[in-house]
Amino acid sequence: MLISLHHFPSLKYFLGAVMGVLLVCMAQSAHADSREALERDSRNALNSLMAQNHIARDLHARAAAVLVFPSVKKAGLMVGAQYGEGVLWQNGKATAYYNTGGASFGFQAGVQEYGYAMFFMKESALNALNVTQGFEVGVGPSVVVIDQGMGASHTTTTMQNDIYAFVFSQKGLMAGVGIQGNKITRISK
Repeated sequence: MLISLHHFPSLKYFLGAVMGVLLVCMAQSAHADSREALERDSRNALNSLMAQNHIARDLHARAAAVLVFPSVKKAGLMVGAQYGEGVLWQNGKATAYYNTGGASFGFQAGVQEYGYAMFFMKESALNALNVTQGFEVGVGPSVVVIDQGMGASHTTTTMQNDIYAFVFSQKGLMAGVGIQGNKITRISK
């Protein structure tokens, strides 16, 4: 049963306020202490992912760049929000810093933390990230989320999409993790 917020204006404002508080709290708790700490955590997360996943290792060797968010915090109670900071790696060097955030509405409750890495396979996909004022996952270049089952049926020679994303280190009590609809924005560190 869908509930229209149009018929309950006070509920709409209440949920908006809850979402605002969630975003502020999550942004403060997910904000990395320093550029050095963010780079260290991001590099460690990428190295761990590649050690555990041969497809990530193979894609890394061919990628134009890899954007790694070592820790994204997600919380929700009807209204959900998520936030994290990451590093763009090119040729083994940190070249830019980004945050990722998103909001959702629906029947949800819980708190979760996870990381994700996006392997930019084409320069055109990387350019889309660099020229926009906020790259929205699911709009623009195609993003394929890799799970363990996909590894059995695909090889890196059959994988020809713009961007591949791996979600890792999931902790918490919220069903499912999606990166669709997340907005990625360049930040200065």
